[in-house]
Amino acid sequence: MRKALLLLPVALVATACQKKPAELYVDNAVVNLSPVRDNPSVAYFTVHGGDADTKLIQVSSPVAIKAEMHESTSQDGVMSMKPVREVDIPAKSEVKFAPGGKHVMFWKINPGITAGKTMTLIFTFADGNEIQVDAPTKAMGAAH
Repeated sequence: MRKALLLLPVALVATACQKKPAELYVDNAVVNLSPVRDNPSVAYFTVHGGDADTKLIQVSSPVAIKAEMHESTSQDGVMSMKPVREVDIPAKSEVKFAPGGKHVMFWKINPGITAGKTMTLIFTFADGNEIQVDAPTKAMGAAH
């Protein structure tokens, strides 16, 4: 019994030193609302990879009819934008969706969602993870 009690602090220290698995999560989400209802709004955010590689395969919202992931690129000084089906999320890395690069476009957002409110975004990953984030909304062109 005494031996077991002497080993208890060692076991507690060993348990405390074990690495926790890296968590897949999304932060810094914001939706810039288009001033024209028929034009798309845009969302930006950062995805933080967990312990294993995965792919972001969909972003949706219960308050938008349609959503698409896009990527803007510049070639020979000309900007272009194209839809992307999936985005690689390498383990223990950050993938930023930001102006001039990857972003999500939302069409036909519920008119009750106005600047200053939040919009629920649902991120679906190839590994089966689904993450829900409430993103603040702002008028397109407003400062962060």
